Amino acid sequence: MSIMFQLSVFFYVLAMGCYHLLAHLLSPFNAKARAWVQGQRTVWTHWRRQIETLPPGPPRVWMHCSSLGEFEQGRPLLEAIRRRYPDAVLLVTFFSPSGYEVRKHYPGADAIGYLPLDHPVKAARFVKMLQPDLVLWVKYEYWFFTLRTIHRQRLPLLLVSGMFRPGQPFFQWYGQLHRRMLSWFTHVFVQTPAAQQLLQPLLPAGQFSLGGDTRFDSVLDTAANWQPTTAVEKWLNGASRVVVAGSTWPADEEEMSHAANTDDSTRWIIAPHHVDKASLADTCRLFRRYVFFSQLSSTIDNQSNVLIIDNVGLLRFLYRYGTVCYVGGGFTADGIHNVLEAAPVIHGPEYSKFAEAEGLLAAGGSAVIESALELEALLQKLWSEPGYRDQMGKAAAGYVNASAGATQRVLQLMAEKQWL
Repeated sequence: MSIMFQLSVFFYVLAMGCYHLLAHLLSPFNAKARAWVQGQRTVWTHWRRQIETLPPGPPRVWMHCSSLGEFEQGRPLLEAIRRRYPDAVLLVTFFSPSGYEVRKHYPGADAIGYLPLDHPVKAARFVKMLQPDLVLWVKYEYWFFTLRTIHRQRLPLLLVSGMFRPGQPFFQWYGQLHRRMLSWFTHVFVQTPAAQQLLQPLLPAGQFSLGGDTRFDSVLDTAANWQPTTAVEKWLNGASRVVVAGSTWPADEEEMSHAANTDDSTRWIIAPHHVDKASLADTCRLFRRYVFFSQLSSTIDNQSNVLIIDNVGLLRFLYRYGTVCYVGGGFTADGIHNVLEAAPVIHGPEYSKFAEAEGLLAAGGSAVIESALELEALLQKLWSEPGYRDQMGKAAAGYVNASAGATQRVLQLMAEKQWL
């Protein structure tokens, strides 16, 4: 073991300790940190109670998702496994409260909980507790000791919908730790040919392949199992101009506010990325005539032209109501959120890290704006030229349909290897 690798492990352990300490320090002031700390305190009791209820015989599939977005990415695969292997026990772990709090009651899994913070003793204890027969890692989030334990126990470990970029540690001189973790995967399914090319110097040819993005399958699944939201339909009252804005940040909402406050003929459904009280209060300050989704159960306020969604988990069913959809995050350094569920799509300029956003734009299913003025001009074009709007929608649908199939590729490998 090289000195560089030993140093990498040392700094990794140090980073885990700092993360743990920082979360505890922030927990009195930050709801997300507080939820994570509480989840870590009860993680062993939580999992022990759940494991005790599971049958000992059937094979166990463990899927790890960083947060909600990764869960939605892995959900089509999880549900396909349930259909093909109905006796399998399905276990789901989250690291982030943003995923766990929303999906902790998901009926498609047999047990759901937090992943313990990475540590050699904890990792060994946790894998022994779960006793998985197959482990699925969705997109990213690499935990050294957990992955090492899975590898040492010779469990099949698949990376699903992996995404790689040249700037990541895997491809840097200091990335020996990350390259080691990558080598522990039995098979790596990547999203794009560019990612596949990046892995060629790092992994043997049979250890990785172009699998695609399971989110495309998730979009088709949502469309096939779409559920109407009666309260929203009543509030819309047959409106012909509707903008559904999903996963918005303050910068997105500022760009939208002038159009929403000056155009009474358009209805806006806004689902902020953060729905805590402070964030919702900031959103409300930007809009003159708004109503919360939670208020629609008691009253239908048709005087408002902005509906603010103050819960999580409903967005994917709301995009269908949009004549036009706006996806947030494009004015933040982290970039836009998932553009695949919406069509036609408008978003901000920060999208270069997301292959699906670049692909959708190239297909003609989306448009980029850099200011409130550009947004208003584009909306006027979309309202006045329905042919242009329909063309964008069809282009987006065509792109999604042509890119589906990642779930079946993973299932095919599972069947070939007889892992279940």
